[in-house]
Amino acid sequence: MTEAERRIIAAQGYVELGLHEEAREELSPLPVEMHGRVDVIEITLLCLMGEHRWAEALALATRLCQQESMEPGGFIHAAFCLHELGQTVEAVDVLSRGPATLRTKPVYYYNMGCYHARLGHFDKSLTYLERAFEMDGTLRLHAKKDHDLDCLRAQLESHHA
Repeated sequence: MTEAERRIIAAQGYVELGLHEEAREELSPLPVEMHGRVDVIEITLLCLMGEHRWAEALALATRLCQQESMEPGGFIHAAFCLHELGQTVEAVDVLSRGPATLRTKPVYYYNMGCYHARLGHFDKSLTYLERAFEMDGTLRLHAKKDHDLDCLRAQLESHHA
């Protein structure tokens, strides 16, 4: 294992622990050209999101969408950043235009449910959320605490969410 590989693995571990500053410290000595690697971009993106640096994170997520146009991750992250920046209509648009692989991810349906709830499209939101819960039952627990879904609390509880 090279020193660069060790640093990337360590940074991934720090991100999983929520230690964003430590993760970036691991990545900073990497050669400039390595900062363009998808895995390094993704780690940096997750650090920025963890620090609520939404505009900077959006720029990196957009770059991921361009570099990995068939991978769902960049699109999910870009949409989330847009939503956090108050651009929920644009977030829905990013997910709608993303690759078909997005539709294999429960988080796609969950986030679309949240975004539509915030936009006041309650029936559409519930349809997306039900699909998310069918794919991954643990998302019901997130829904109970998710402030984006406060407006649907009664409906979700009556749907056994």
